[in-house]
Amino acid sequence: MAELHMVEAINLALAHALEHDPDVVLLGEDIGLNGGVFRSTVGLQGRFGEARVLDTPLAEGGIVGAAIGMAAMGLKPVAEIQFAGFIYPAIDNILNHAGHLRHRTRGRLSCPLVVRAPSGAGIHAPEHHSESPEALFAHIPGLRVVMPSSPARAYGLLLAAIRDPDPVIFFEPTRLYRMFRQEVEDNGEALPLDACFTLRDGTDITLVSWGAMVRETLAAADALAEDGISATVIDVATLKPLDMETILEAVAQTSRCVIVHEAPRTAGVGAEIAANLAEAGLYSLSAPVQRVTGYDTVVPLARLEHSYLPSVQRIVDAARRALDAA
Repeated sequence: MAELHMVEAINLALAHALEHDPDVVLLGEDIGLNGGVFRSTVGLQGRFGEARVLDTPLAEGGIVGAAIGMAAMGLKPVAEIQFAGFIYPAIDNILNHAGHLRHRTRGRLSCPLVVRAPSGAGIHAPEHHSESPEALFAHIPGLRVVMPSSPARAYGLLLAAIRDPDPVIFFEPTRLYRMFRQEVEDNGEALPLDACFTLRDGTDITLVSWGAMVRETLAAADALAEDGISATVIDVATLKPLDMETILEAVAQTSRCVIVHEAPRTAGVGAEIAANLAEAGLYSLSAPVQRVTGYDTVVPLARLEHSYLPSVQRIVDAARRALDAA
């Protein structure tokens, strides 16, 4: 079993989908000849041909618009946006067409579309390249929003997204592309969408996160363990729809919760999770839910970038606040 970086696991999943399903088509800027800006599609055009892996003009609205037409006619397009910061010209097509197609045709048409986009800070990219806009898309009806946190989950969740009959926004944490390797078996097995992954079971506190911040969250759990504090760690993975049942069950066992995400604090997905805990799990809580997030500001450039990202220490401090509450 090969040990792969996340970007390699994504390439492997795309290759498996192309090989085993003739309806799968990839399209995006520079994804064919050059293999993509992060090389996530390297070698695929040579292997599967220009009719299956299409280089497009620099026009995100056109890329997604064309992909929606392909999906409506029975193909399974996977559209790549080079950076999440460039996805905004495509929102009209994503919101008004991809998300509404099944409804507006009364079920006659579906939209089995995946829009892939690298997201998040941590690679010293220039402006418009470091956003974490998952909450914006989670608010759009008709979409699934997925963000993996490891190579193996990227492989399995991407296959599941491609096989889903409805549109999926698939955010890939840029910082994780080549951060670490993990064993990934190319077996074609999809992981479940709409489900959290419990990465560690504990008894004292529940730490909830997704995407790149899962790394810091696991490190915070290790730091707490050195002081005898046992933490459950949950990777949300699918941000829309939320698997609140898993989170509620974990909080019922630990009675305390910290939610960690890189995106800005206001109206983030963490606020939605906290609201659900207040509505359905209030009597399980022994302390207020804590949130550790990015700030309500533009992600700063390289020198201050890591000051913006939630740190292990910030997560540990939030956990201690929850544990010290009466």
